[in-house]
Amino acid sequence: MWRDLLPIGRDRDSGGYHRHAWTGADAECRAWFRAQAGTRGLTLETDRNGNQWAWLGDPHGTDAVVTGSHLDSVPDGGAFDGPLGVVSSFAALDELRGRGAAFTKPLAIVNFVDEEGARFGLACVGSRLTAGQLTREKAYELEDADGVSLPHAMERAGLDPAAIGPDPERLARVGAFVELHIEQGRALDRTGHRVGVASAIWPHGRWRFDFRGEANHAGTTRLADRRDPMLGYAETVLAARREAELAGALATFGKVSVQPGGVNAIPSLVRGWLDSRAADQDTLDTMVAAIERAARERAERDGVGLTVVRESFTPVVEFGHALRDELTRILGGAPVLPTGAGHDAGILSASVPTAMLFVRNPTGVSHSPAESAAEDDCVAGVHALADVLEALACG
Repeated sequence: MWRDLLPIGRDRDSGGYHRHAWTGADAECRAWFRAQAGTRGLTLETDRNGNQWAWLGDPHGTDAVVTGSHLDSVPDGGAFDGPLGVVSSFAALDELRGRGAAFTKPLAIVNFVDEEGARFGLACVGSRLTAGQLTREKAYELEDADGVSLPHAMERAGLDPAAIGPDPERLARVGAFVELHIEQGRALDRTGHRVGVASAIWPHGRWRFDFRGEANHAGTTRLADRRDPMLGYAETVLAARREAELAGALATFGKVSVQPGGVNAIPSLVRGWLDSRAADQDTLDTMVAAIERAARERAERDGVGLTVVRESFTPVVEFGHALRDELTRILGGAPVLPTGAGHDAGILSASVPTAMLFVRNPTGVSHSPAESAAEDDCVAGVHALADVLEALACG
């Protein structure tokens, strides 16, 4: 499975992945998922939001046990973030069938669409729509960098965008959702364990900072006469690092757009996106407010306009203790650890009992071609997931 999936969307030069929602690479990943379901005799469904579900047992049954993750990537992302959870889910089912497990509940493997938000700027679109945390109206407003709207992209891919929206009937049939994921950090590696259980996801969000100045000639305009929005942006990047260090939190400007984009031109617009995360809501709010304050002070000094828009936000997710503790018991006391990364499991946690397993990441690197996990650790993750699914779906 891993060998078949590995080439899809891979950049020959960097080795990173570009599997963005509703693109050709995404279509190949979806075809791969469909083929895996078919070879196992599973019933494949594509829900109203484009998420794929492969069912063992009655798709309309109740108290179903669901596992899976996503197959899309960030720009130039790693091979494991998302796909490891989907591949491991099929492998865990194979393991359970090899054990002769007798399922007493429906089991499903899911591929949630557009988890990373790389194309339309909003993470977890598929699960947010399903859980009712993203309205159809807001979804229709999402556009990629080329001005292609989300509904248009879905329509090109053969789906009906008029059907998107909450899916409470489907979620009501789910008794538990367990997502396996590579850990995006080294906390698990420091414990010496191959597999861990998630306790919580830090609150996090994305903010867009638009600095609007005046385009002019870089070679003839005196410094004193400039209204250069790049200065405010640069100051804000440094402020974000400073405030994050003071707060013991995380703040990153990882994307910037400059207009008109000429080497010999002072920009008219510098647009930067802030990703910010913290262990608790108060810390996050205080840090983002301090970053915005620094940005406004610099913009005012330079005669530059500033607009700040919160494009997405996910509050703290505390995974239900009952299911979390059950997983820890099944796995013989696996370590329990929090994460700063968002996941579909975090979105679904408000609607269904949800838990996560992490597989050790020896370097801690993620969202990068250097992301990796040892084969033995991945196999340990498969066995751990199989043990959990057997306890939940065969008990």
